[in-house]
Amino acid sequence: MENLLDTTTKQIGTVQQEEIEDDPVPDLDSHNNTTIPQQSFNDDIHAWRKNQPTKNKRTPGVFRQLSQACLDRLVQTPTVIMMVGLPARGKTYMARKLARYLHWIGVKTKLFNVGDYRRDAVKGYTDKDFFDPDNTEAVAIRNLCAQHVLEDMCNYLQNEGEVAIFDATNTTRERRRTVYNHCVAKHCFRMLFVESICDSEAVIETNIREVKLKSPDYKGVLDTVAVKDFRSRIDLYAKQYETIDDTNDEKHYSFIKIFNCGERFLVHKTRGNIQSRVIYFLMNIHVLPRTIYLTRHGESTGNVQQCIGGNAPLSEAGKVYAEALAEYIDNENISDLIVWTSQRQQTIETAAKIDAPKEQWKALNGIHAGTFEGLTYQEAAERYPEEFAARDRSKYYYRYPGGESYHDLIARLEPVIMELERAENLLVVCHQAVARCILAYFLDKDRESVPYIEVPLHTVIKLTPTAYGCMMESIPLSVEAVNTYRSKPKNFVSNRSVAEPSNQFGELDLEPKTVSTRTQIIYQNSGTAIETTDTSGNQTQHLDNVTSDTTLNNCFSSVHACLTKQA
Repeated sequence: MENLLDTTTKQIGTVQQEEIEDDPVPDLDSHNNTTIPQQSFNDDIHAWRKNQPTKNKRTPGVFRQLSQACLDRLVQTPTVIMMVGLPARGKTYMARKLARYLHWIGVKTKLFNVGDYRRDAVKGYTDKDFFDPDNTEAVAIRNLCAQHVLEDMCNYLQNEGEVAIFDATNTTRERRRTVYNHCVAKHCFRMLFVESICDSEAVIETNIREVKLKSPDYKGVLDTVAVKDFRSRIDLYAKQYETIDDTNDEKHYSFIKIFNCGERFLVHKTRGNIQSRVIYFLMNIHVLPRTIYLTRHGESTGNVQQCIGGNAPLSEAGKVYAEALAEYIDNENISDLIVWTSQRQQTIETAAKIDAPKEQWKALNGIHAGTFEGLTYQEAAERYPEEFAARDRSKYYYRYPGGESYHDLIARLEPVIMELERAENLLVVCHQAVARCILAYFLDKDRESVPYIEVPLHTVIKLTPTAYGCMMESIPLSVEAVNTYRSKPKNFVSNRSVAEPSNQFGELDLEPKTVSTRTQIIYQNSGTAIETTDTSGNQTQHLDNVTSDTTLNNCFSSVHACLTKQA
């Protein structure tokens, strides 16, 4: 490996100069159109996969050197993130949150958990002896599972993937060296190690009881027996645990060490945009119990008039909701609550009567509609039919003339998400598009579905982050309001002329009415089930053996519908 690195170092100057002089990857064009073409955006992200001159092709033993023209791209070269650490150190918790964050900002990310492969290979967990380093048969099985993960991970990155997360203990230098050589020397991927080191007995105990006891390995096992067995498993891993060494044969690795779930950090040789963003994210998350309350502002006069955007005051119904919201928050007895609002009038008025410290965030302002601000939907549809046809085609990427798209809005909200991860108990009073983007982050929604997430007026959404996902509860406060939700157009034809707008943009039901609302509980975890009940409490759907792949958005869902006034 030393000779390989020496050879690579000597080749760097030549390769870099060749790519600068004959870079096959074009510069990104700025998006000035009202619609951001999704295909061209993805082409730019995957530009490194385009056919290149022979002299610039990626070859084993040569680390790809990128020209300056490539440095501002979101993903230049696929990245492997390798988790490292003993069991019960929060590795999977961090890996899942990281996968969700990267997915939210538009990076194609997939989590590969070696434990899932092991459970598929060995049906039925026996006991700790399977993890004994002296158990040669079990070691062979575990190594084979890791090899399958490595192959699947590289296949994913060679095709559509941009980031792959290798979630396992990876406690030996030999294992890390093997994966590094395969990913970097052979495939020329970038690699970042994330090591979680924890000597706090309280943190370890909490992690064992709240996370590991829910693992499929201990399904149907008494807690006392499971805890004893799992602690024995930790002891077996500890016998061969070797922390990442930044002084000898691992000193050339890019890595971050996280001590006691964020007490302190050690960052070493980070490279590129993705690694920097990953490290910044990991330095902002915490595992303390907290609840995030999310609500739209009360009904505004702009909602009643079907106006786009604007800074309208609350309607009479909106003022009633502001009082109901203050009463609800007071009854919750939330300790150390902080209230965030946007800088617009309707959110400030909605939160005015809540007895808690308040902060106004410009980043929480509603999506900027540009020249459409203040127009009604009917006026905009009549004046700019081609714009609404473009909006039909791709609502997520559609950008209002002189305004924003949902894609832009997520970029604006990234600092808010970082602060949400750092915060404890919080109430966010915001606007429909902003609430959709925040929910998409916590519930791991695909970007194309973001503009169609239903967030009714006069409803509090209670989010409780958990070890592997998020519990969500919708609480209507029974104050009438107009329905501002527009579903995905049913009459849209992909080859429709831009001058033929969907008539749905001129439709809005102004009359408050009784509708079916839902109270949901969503829990993402491996080995759980999906269950749905109707208004009478009857089970309508049941699905077992849910996988742990976060990209599939598997979750436990109990849905109870009740008839109430729309909120």
